[in-house]
Amino acid sequence: MDELLNIGGQHGLLVVFLVTLAARIGAPVPAAPLLVVAGGFAMIEEISLVAVFLIAILANLIGDAVWFYAGRGYGARVMKLLCRISLSPDSCVRQSESLISRWGGSSLIAAKFVPGVSVVAAPMAGALGMTTPRFVFFGLIAGALWSAAYLGLGVVFSEQIQDVLVAMSQAGSVAAIGLAALAIAFVLWRYLRRRLFLRSIAMSRISIDDLHALIEVGEPPLIIDVRSEAGYHIDRRQIPGALAIGLNELSARIQELPRDRDIVLYCNCPNDASAASAALVLTKHGFKRVRPLLGGLDAWVAAGRPTATIEVVPA
Repeated sequence: MDELLNIGGQHGLLVVFLVTLAARIGAPVPAAPLLVVAGGFAMIEEISLVAVFLIAILANLIGDAVWFYAGRGYGARVMKLLCRISLSPDSCVRQSESLISRWGGSSLIAAKFVPGVSVVAAPMAGALGMTTPRFVFFGLIAGALWSAAYLGLGVVFSEQIQDVLVAMSQAGSVAAIGLAALAIAFVLWRYLRRRLFLRSIAMSRISIDDLHALIEVGEPPLIIDVRSEAGYHIDRRQIPGALAIGLNELSARIQELPRDRDIVLYCNCPNDASAASAALVLTKHGFKRVRPLLGGLDAWVAAGRPTATIEVVPA
């Protein structure tokens, strides 16, 4: 126990800064639990609570700024990269788009506490054109609230944290194995959730060549772009003639859609997740001739097919 306290007193601030920064950049490290422990350490006067609080805010802002400016400079490409390395790649962009569209800058605060979205919100804000002063303002508030929440837990449960640290110091390698097992269990749980989601959207898809052939022979299906308004701001390309109906709007506009015509839905998200989800919505309402576009907008562009430009008002 004394060894743990010495390490915490000598290197605690550096560890908090590095781990929090790594978590904000996207590394799978336990920044929140570390802050809880740091709050407990502060109550036994091993480290300064105020110093830990300020260091955590700084690490949050720096980490978020990296992705904010990456999103501003590279837009959709950064979002796709983040979603490919995310444990929840099929929903992270859609959730962050929804947050940013609904709450604006304050969404950066909410995103801190939403697993799978916290890393994506900053580059999404940059891609949507949020100004730097606005980002810094909300980023500081978000970092302060996030840091205070977990440090506060450590302060409240400082006695219990000390008991846990004593037990861990006595258990040695057994404690390390237990922590590793918990981390593995968490990753497996998220993986199983993703597999169940992918199974739910498994259905027949139409290829780029088949869709283009239908258009060429004069039997074009109704093409629906199910991206959100935020998605249009990030990538203004669209398949010519497509009808823009976001996934969240689809149920309310069912009556506008023909039941005697093929319907093709597309997005630009991993695994065609939004398009497949939209196809399930239409199927539940009795539509029979509904298919997602395999590969979505990215595959359409990669195949060299023509695109139109969506005229949108900047957010």
